[in-house]
Amino acid sequence: MKEPRETNGANEPLSERELEILRLVATGASNNQIARELFISPNTVKVHLRNIFAKLGVESRTEATMVAIREGWVTVPQEAVESAPQPEAPPPVPLPRAKRLFLVVAALLVALGTLAAWPRATSPGPMNCPDAFSDCLTPTPTVVGSPSRWRARAQMPAPRSRLALVAVDRKLYAIGGETIEGVTGAVDIYDPSTNTWAPGARKPTAAANIGAAAVGTLIYVPGGFGADGQPMDILEVYDTTVDRWLSRAHLPTRLGAYAIAAWEDRLYLFGGWDGTRYVPNTYVYDARRDAWEERHPMPTARGFAAAGAIAGRIYVVGGYDNTQEYATCEAYNPATDTWASCAPMAEARGGIGAGVIQDRLYVVGGGWTGYLSFNERYDPTTDAWARFETPLTFQWRNLGVAALEGDLYAAGGWSGEPVGVLQTYQALFKLFLPATGK
Repeated sequence: MKEPRETNGANEPLSERELEILRLVATGASNNQIARELFISPNTVKVHLRNIFAKLGVESRTEATMVAIREGWVTVPQEAVESAPQPEAPPPVPLPRAKRLFLVVAALLVALGTLAAWPRATSPGPMNCPDAFSDCLTPTPTVVGSPSRWRARAQMPAPRSRLALVAVDRKLYAIGGETIEGVTGAVDIYDPSTNTWAPGARKPTAAANIGAAAVGTLIYVPGGFGADGQPMDILEVYDTTVDRWLSRAHLPTRLGAYAIAAWEDRLYLFGGWDGTRYVPNTYVYDARRDAWEERHPMPTARGFAAAGAIAGRIYVVGGYDNTQEYATCEAYNPATDTWASCAPMAEARGGIGAGVIQDRLYVVGGGWTGYLSFNERYDPTTDAWARFETPLTFQWRNLGVAALEGDLYAAGGWSGEPVGVLQTYQALFKLFLPATGK
């Protein structure tokens, strides 16, 4: 293993402590895990990482890992190298050094991608995370495709996952979530007409593993996980007309990682984690009475599912329970408080988001235990699923998804590290006919 030296135009080499942290970053360790390993505080880890990024001239842990591999500061597992496809015999004229380095890094990426993409693998990346509420950073890069009906929009102000995304009055509201720095209460407002983000009033209580739903111009954000990693029973409401937060009746129990949908001025929460187990519970909140009640539970207990209301039914799909992802589809009838099964998705997926456009449920994301290669759309009239393309493959989970004026928006999420992407999918084609005179 080589000693650190100046690289990428850095003004000074990495210190021994910085090199030690960089090697742990390359294993996929989080800030908290690095802090425990080195007996330092997470804030100290953050300071070291900022210095490492500045010295290496990089902006992410993935880029820093690739520099470490290229410079020989970390050892790539021999089995990964051996699994790379064997290149053809080199030409008699030696390649320039820069090109040789590029080919070596490319071969390593192919090898790592091949291992990660093996069908129905266990948790992606080199480190298995302890539970569904921790994300392990991995040096595996996000694979971004260029499907014809997806378009990239302005990046979010900061990459984050485990957030809520809601559409109100032709704008999108990204609320809370988790960044590299930890759980956040940030509110960012996206205007599609100008393709710009603007800040909103911060959520009073920072929260991750949350969902949100709008009733009129009010956005309701129940529970979620606080900065201490524990589920909460609060209900905080954002008034989009005055950029202000309100408090409302607490949930019957502490809850996070639930699925949420709004129907006829009521919020419906399904499943989630209550601090000790994944629950099948169904809770209904009446916005007019500011009151909660418990309804008939889901047939399948799980968290990290998605929900959408269509024609008097609420469809709860997918999910994850720290053991497996689910392809399950279950339909709830609010009028009769009953459940019915519906056709399962083609692939099991958890940490997903969903939006409803013209009575179709569009589900985006997955890749928690397998390889994400497509998204799915459900038609209740035929009880059938159809595939549609995904702009990010391999894994894209714990993202925010919302429908707005016939388009599907997907923001943030986790893909080896928190991402700040905003992608829009044109679910409907608009046809403009020229006006004709009589």
